[in-house]
Amino acid sequence: MLQSQGFAAALLDRDGTLVADVPYNGNPAEVRPVPGAKEALDRLRAAGLRLAVVSNQSGIARGLLSHEQVRRVNERIEELLGPFDAWHYCPHGPDDACDCRKPAPGMIHAAAEALGVPVERCVMIGDIGADATAGLAAGAAAVLVPTPVTRAEEVAAAPVVATDLAAAADWILAASPGRPKVLVARCDSAGDVLLTGPAIRAVAARAAHTTLLCGPRGLDAARLLPGVDELIEWRVPWIDPQPPPVDSSEIDALVKDLEARQFDQAVIFTSFHQSPLPLALLLRLAGVPHISAISEDYPGSLLDVRHRGIDENISEVERARSLAAAAGFALPAGDDGRLRLRQPLPAVTGLPDDYVVVHPGASVPARACPAERCREFVAALAAAGHRVVVTGADRERELTRYVAADVGLDLGGRTTMPALATVLSRARCVVVANTGPAHLAAAVGTPVVSLFAPTVPYEKWHPYGVPVRRLGDADAPCRDTRAAVCPVAGHPCLSTVSAAEVVAAVEALTAQRGGED
Repeated sequence: MLQSQGFAAALLDRDGTLVADVPYNGNPAEVRPVPGAKEALDRLRAAGLRLAVVSNQSGIARGLLSHEQVRRVNERIEELLGPFDAWHYCPHGPDDACDCRKPAPGMIHAAAEALGVPVERCVMIGDIGADATAGLAAGAAAVLVPTPVTRAEEVAAAPVVATDLAAAADWILAASPGRPKVLVARCDSAGDVLLTGPAIRAVAARAAHTTLLCGPRGLDAARLLPGVDELIEWRVPWIDPQPPPVDSSEIDALVKDLEARQFDQAVIFTSFHQSPLPLALLLRLAGVPHISAISEDYPGSLLDVRHRGIDENISEVERARSLAAAAGFALPAGDDGRLRLRQPLPAVTGLPDDYVVVHPGASVPARACPAERCREFVAALAAAGHRVVVTGADRERELTRYVAADVGLDLGGRTTMPALATVLSRARCVVVANTGPAHLAAAVGTPVVSLFAPTVPYEKWHPYGVPVRRLGDADAPCRDTRAAVCPVAGHPCLSTVSAAEVVAAVEALTAQRGGED
């Protein structure tokens, strides 16, 4: 199977493999790359493989190194050898019985997860038997690059032996034929980008390199998606809700940039109300030879795969996965198809031990629950014994301050999107409108009380793959209008939600999650 699909990531031991082995080295000045290391790594990068370093650093447990010294040495290695997509090291000693110290497979699994790559499409490269054993135990392939200290029995037991890193790169690239360089496009908001994540993972599982074209509103979410190797930002005039004037010079520059990248295929993900054909035309002008999209319009010669017949009631997640499958990209075995983020997420300090999040903002006014109602929700939740954290974007600081009042912890404007994901991941549940943070919560597995305005179909944009309680009038007059500003006086779809309903929904979800925990 590895040879038919090819490798997507190379995991490399550090000392003795990438750099000369200086025992317990904490001095960046003593870093010396092994001959040919940068050239070999650059070839793997150029072929689209993601790279991670996995290293035992028992000097920390022995008191001979600090974490800061390891970090500085790693930074020096990147200065000399180029960037790595992830760094993992085990600080434990041989007798600590951890699951991360090689030959245990823990770091291999962690690196594969951080890279967004199935472990069976990873190859571990190292200089001793523990490296190969860890890779094989995790389900990855393994290549041994012996040094004078490698034992003869380790060489004999290795599945693949290469004379140096250049030869290891030769073997890896020869075992990875026929994998395309793919452009995927999802030029919409953060929530839409997150919902496309499983389909993008399906593409990345069979691609040598996956580039995501997205708009500025989806960029922060795109950075969190596993499987994305590279991002191109473009504010698409026919999709952005506040489109810029059409600039022919900007379009010419985009086409030239895409042409220079020489993509083998493109998959254009759109919502049901958007046409993929304008972008398909630009991709044709850029020389992309194979383009797939969902289109009910006649595409002429713009599409090679014109996917049709999608059930109108399926979610945006399933719609995108359906297109990916039609284009030849299915999720690998073991991928459950749920929303997922790159790991690890950043640490966030100062949070309560147990809390509920209320996120009062929304991407457009028609989807937001009135601020006075959200303030009532926070007060009622606090009165019911819940600690409440209120979150929001920087532009929503005044809103979150009002909603939190003197009973909630106000984090408005104080979190990046990755940090918000951390806050949501530690929450018992989230009270939020139909907006990006609802899907961010789903991506970290947190239940959602969905204050869902019916301006768009719930079946398509509900929080996917987590327990949900929907509140609000599903049959309000604004139903299916796709309005950005509520067309009905009083915003009845959400203004009628009571604090008692919210407390009951929260307690139902937290009780359910408590049982799971």
